[in-house]
Amino acid sequence: MQRSGRYAVQQLLPPLVILLVLGVIWEMLCSGADAALPPPSQVIAETWELIVDPFYDNGGNDVGLAWQLLASLERVAVGYLLAVVAGVGLGVLIGQSDWAMRGLDPIFQVLRTVPPLAWLPLSLAGFQDSHPSALFVIFITAIWPIIINTAVGIRNIPQDYRNVAQVLQLNGFEYFKTIMLPAAAPYIFTGLRIGVGLSWLAIIAAEMLIGGVGIGFFIWDAWNASRISDIILALVYIGVVGFVLDRLVAFVGQRITRGIPAN
Repeated sequence: MQRSGRYAVQQLLPPLVILLVLGVIWEMLCSGADAALPPPSQVIAETWELIVDPFYDNGGNDVGLAWQLLASLERVAVGYLLAVVAGVGLGVLIGQSDWAMRGLDPIFQVLRTVPPLAWLPLSLAGFQDSHPSALFVIFITAIWPIIINTAVGIRNIPQDYRNVAQVLQLNGFEYFKTIMLPAAAPYIFTGLRIGVGLSWLAIIAAEMLIGGVGIGFFIWDAWNASRISDIILALVYIGVVGFVLDRLVAFVGQRITRGIPAN
């Protein structure tokens, strides 16, 4: 118990001290009459109702930050899961097949450099609806690191593992389940962590343009109404949610890859 308490202090105290110092500096720099941004004390005062009542619902887009975040997370969940399924499948194909590697890898390397929002006009023209367009932007943003890391993981499976599979005469499904996925899992989850972070970034930007309920549109609407404190509060929430998503994928990856020897 004493050891766990000491560990918690060691982990929590440094960032808390840094945040306190940064908050004091921010307060000092933005407290003047000519300051362009509000100090933290003003941000808290102006957004207090949003903080204490995140689940209010006045109808339409006038809802609390909790509902805005949940709407964004719902879009991210759907688009990201589609990217996981397609990305792992394509990554396995590229990792296993030299022909697929030569044919698909150059195309993927070109497409992955296209900025996420550049896909939005095309998706709006194709789907004629903002909701599937946002899902497509998330999908096309998250899929590339998943494909690339999965393919690298498959290609880095030790030859000894492949030899064992041949000796045991494993069929395709058995090889995929017992050899391929466990050996490539650390690489796959690296891609999944990068993908979930990019998904969260993409939906915030996309929602600023497509409108509706969502934390991205909330920020854009607050900017149009000159509610700078609301924007700052939303940015804090976005950062916290992004951190939690990354930790969640990392936790799942650690549980799944526990006991898998390094290649």
